[in-house]
Amino acid sequence: MAPTLILIRHAEALHNLTKDYHIHDPELTETGHAQVQELRANLVNHPVAQNAGLIVTSPMIRTMQTAMGSLDWLIEKGIKIEADAGWQENSAKPCDTGMPGAAVVLAPKFPAVDFSTLDPVYPDKLTPAGSHYFATRGAILNRGQASLRRLRDRPEKAIVVVSHSGFLRLGVTGCYYMNADYRIFDFEEEEQPGGVDGKTPQIRLREWDETKEKGGGMSKSWTEMVELGSGLPEEIVASSAPKIEKN
Repeated sequence: MAPTLILIRHAEALHNLTKDYHIHDPELTETGHAQVQELRANLVNHPVAQNAGLIVTSPMIRTMQTAMGSLDWLIEKGIKIEADAGWQENSAKPCDTGMPGAAVVLAPKFPAVDFSTLDPVYPDKLTPAGSHYFATRGAILNRGQASLRRLRDRPEKAIVVVSHSGFLRLGVTGCYYMNADYRIFDFEEEEQPGGVDGKTPQIRLREWDETKEKGGGMSKSWTEMVELGSGLPEEIVASSAPKIEKN
């Protein structure tokens, strides 16, 4: 039986507050850290979260801070937390581009996170080597399917994922996520036509009424739905490449 998923958007980060999308891999704000504690208080008593056997996080700073702060009680019980580039955000703007050499640079700051299986191409989103992570409709839809497929075949009863609003909405679920809110899903038994061509069998999720009806587990998110991939560009724009110094 496929695991139940808790999909979480990170708490408020600096670029959410300032609307400055040139901040490279921004950290959480003070408000964001407070949101993490509110999220923790909600999840620590939730039976699905209590049954989680794995935590997956985008390798970006704001998602790892959210995961470490809200799910520390699971980590202390020995639940593994692993960084997975498949769950990073969509765009190639600096705010959505990870840290070069993240497995080395960020490991001291996040010692509980397992970077051993992190795709070595991360954070490349612009060269042919990083084509899986392009900010295009086809790449994002395919990445969403690949990320779900990896989790669907795992043996855990429940898995917690900490990711980003754009990817969760347009690549995975069609739902809106406000900062530090979450939704709970089961996998549909049958795959359905969809994807880039509208015909390829696709993994689908079914949201629990508990989070669907009230706009997320924290009741912060919009209840409207969008079509997966809607509004995403068909081709990558080369001039959008971020200029990031390695340090």
